[in-house]
Amino acid sequence: MESTARRLHRLVEPIHLVAYMSEEPTEALMALGHRNYWDGYFAGRAAPLGRVPAEVVHAIFYNFADGEVARHIPRVWDTATPEAALAAREQGCVAALRRILGDLADSPGLARAADLATKAATSAPTEGRILYAGLRALPVPEEPVAKLWHAATLLREHRGDGHIAALVAAGIGGTEAHVLHALFDDMPAEKFGRVHHLPAAQLAAVVDGMRARGLVDDSGWLSDLGRKTKEQIESLTDDLAAPPYDGLEPNELDQLIADLEPISATLDAAGSR
Repeated sequence: MESTARRLHRLVEPIHLVAYMSEEPTEALMALGHRNYWDGYFAGRAAPLGRVPAEVVHAIFYNFADGEVARHIPRVWDTATPEAALAAREQGCVAALRRILGDLADSPGLARAADLATKAATSAPTEGRILYAGLRALPVPEEPVAKLWHAATLLREHRGDGHIAALVAAGIGGTEAHVLHALFDDMPAEKFGRVHHLPAAQLAAVVDGMRARGLVDDSGWLSDLGRKTKEQIESLTDDLAAPPYDGLEPNELDQLIADLEPISATLDAAGSR
């Protein structure tokens, strides 16, 4: 049976994903003077942390290859402040959600979902959740669509912080996490979007290291241990993502799910684009 945390993740994730999949947030961040999509990505996502150095962002984001963060941080802060990046990102995401959702954006169900998702998203402890804690320090928007996107982002990054803890506990490094994910889905690592750009020798060295630990078999696919490790990581991630939803009464949780389902279905159908 699917856990509450996993079910809510499937419903909440499409709301947050407009930040990365739709054009409006990228355009809003580019309007600040950023050079490209990845400038905007790092500026928008890292903004709640303030002007921290690349080493800190690399550690918190966890799964970028060495040097990738430093191509953007701290230079993006010479272009626009974290505060400006936050405002542009939110503005773009709200515009994207309104375009995709149409009349749903002004429905009573969305307003209810925004309130209940915010109640959940602001109820969990912040200890050990660095990016989540940074987001919690920001004011909650009042406008319902902005409020819903903000709550979805809080819930997403809370889960992400827990996922990183699960990866660390399992001894899986950042690039290894992508390889593990790709192979678990029967996709060659060199075809996976987040690591396909890495030099072949670098990616091969990661796979060889996983093979030496018994996670990958001689065929180059996950071993039984590798699959078990991935399943344990995902199960622990779900467990660690549960606390926000513990803050809702059973009837509130049911209402949140009911209100999110048409929103999520509409966004899924559009690919959050």
